Amino acid sequence: MDNNAGMSLIVKTVTRILVGFILLYGIYIVLHGHISPGGGFAGGFIIALTYILFMLAFGKEEILKRVPQSRIPLLESIGALMFLTIAVLGFFGGYFFANWLPKGISFKLFSAGTIPISNIALAMLEVSLGLFGIFLVLVLLKFTPSKNGGKEN
Repeated sequence: MDNNAGMSLIVKTVTRILVGFILLYGIYIVLHGHISPGGGFAGGFIIALTYILFMLAFGKEEILKRVPQSRIPLLESIGALMFLTIAVLGFFGGYFFANWLPKGISFKLFSAGTIPISNIALAMLEVSLGLFGIFLVLVLLKFTPSKNGGKEN
């Protein structure tokens, strides 16, 4: 790892400590989204923020070693297909997004049928990698101003 890339040693050390806790909190929000506020989008957003924080602290080269840019669209598409598959399997129960798993006791972790699975597909792959991919494109985009001050003739 290049010690000159990214931010200072203090920021890198604090990031190493915090990224795991933030990621764990995002996973908690995803898994408990059916019994508390949160769910797929909110948890996926928090998970994407861990990737972004890591990239800001260590530099884009380090995050691209761990999450290759070419795999982001593939994994995001897999998440969308998983979400759509869960919805289509509901047709066997009578309508789109019908619950096809047994329901448990209310306010327990395994009580919502297909909702936690939908949250996982939406958060872990679709939202988190989609937002990170957007941020990554913005970071990699290079803008060179024209010589005439941005005015085209």
